[in-house]
Amino acid sequence: MKYYESLFEMRIFSFEDLICLTGNEETASSLVREYQRKMYIMRIKRNLYTAIDIGTKEPVAGKFEIGSNINKTAYISHHSAFEYLGVMNQVFYEIYVSSESKFANFEFKGIEYIYRKSKFKDGVVNSKNNKKVHLTDLERTVLDSIKDFEKIGGLEELLQCINLLTYLDCAKIKRYLEYYNLQIMYQKVGYILEHFKLNLKIPDNFFVVCEAKIGKSKRYLYKNLKNENSFYNRKWQLVVPLDLLSIISAGGGPLV
Repeated sequence: MKYYESLFEMRIFSFEDLICLTGNEETASSLVREYQRKMYIMRIKRNLYTAIDIGTKEPVAGKFEIGSNINKTAYISHHSAFEYLGVMNQVFYEIYVSSESKFANFEFKGIEYIYRKSKFKDGVVNSKNNKKVHLTDLERTVLDSIKDFEKIGGLEELLQCINLLTYLDCAKIKRYLEYYNLQIMYQKVGYILEHFKLNLKIPDNFFVVCEAKIGKSKRYLYKNLKNENSFYNRKWQLVVPLDLLSIISAGGGPLV
């Protein structure tokens, strides 16, 4: 157990970390084989390991630590960032991870780790409670989730999350929107956040900025609206649900 204490302290590590710890590749390879056999460490995926708590026989690295360390640029995003920030009311068995370099989706201990392309670097922060967890800040999480809600979680889940928030930093949102540089994002963000502007303390001039960026394109808020009851919102040049806020289920809590 010469290295176990160090590995337990590291929690999650790569083979390169083991080489640094032991001094050479041959010793690191022997250590991996021996410690896996003795259940001191467990392989998460290729070139990624976690220490095992000898008492509980469970990995010491949690799902958010694992997601944040899949590679050097990985960070928790979308509804997984909402979950980590305590915005979600339920536990999910998938973790969405954004990264500059693509990785193959994989499963570990009942959790699926799913890749999402990193759009830009701004808005990624380190957790105050765990230095090994990297995630999008609240404003970046809201924007990423608005962009991708059809692929991740759905519109109801997105609205439930936004409904639980009490403030958004509009300066950050405007900066992130500039990175996206997509007219449809100004349309969707303006339309959705306008429903929550009192709760989120968003000033009217924010929506003026969004309106100025939407151009002349007419779009659907989401594709399936073509088959649902909807109407055309002239301000945002979007085809939208008849009553957006009614989409939140009874279990999601009332809107105020």
